[in-house]
Amino acid sequence: MRKTLAVEVSLSDHSDKVLGAGDLSIPRSAKAPDVQTFSRFQSVPGIGKILALGLLSEMQDSARFPRVQDFVSYCRLVKCAKEANGKRLGTSGKKIGTVPLRWAFAEAAVLFLRHTQPGKEYFTTLAHKHGKATALTVRAHELGRAVYSMLTREHAFDLNRVVSA
Repeated sequence: MRKTLAVEVSLSDHSDKVLGAGDLSIPRSAKAPDVQTFSRFQSVPGIGKILALGLLSEMQDSARFPRVQDFVSYCRLVKCAKEANGKRLGTSGKKIGTVPLRWAFAEAAVLFLRHTQPGKEYFTTLAHKHGKATALTVRAHELGRAVYSMLTREHAFDLNRVVSA
């Protein structure tokens, strides 16, 4: 039993070294299309190098979205509205936009809550009102809107503006 555990520990140590080296080489080998946009993404608490590169590669150019509604729709952060003659008939599903952007903003919302105290306090009020799952979805949507605003206005992330939303 001791030998088996020793082998498992040595294998896990080796795999940790290999995976750690891979994690460090990804940001070095990837080329950010726009260094300023890349640094703006990293000003958001919870968005690191790898998540910022993923967002940039999936989004391509923020100028192709004329409105914030188009951006959050492309990111799958809202549901489609089914309307006819000015009357809303429900939703027409969730299959709009790209899945990786949805995942990236959901991950950013979780990491945002982990790294900011005002974000945690605001999340508790949202969770009390809507439930935890819906509160995370709302937080991801708000982060998507804040990122769009940050990219179109070319300024850094403002934590006070997002938490007080």
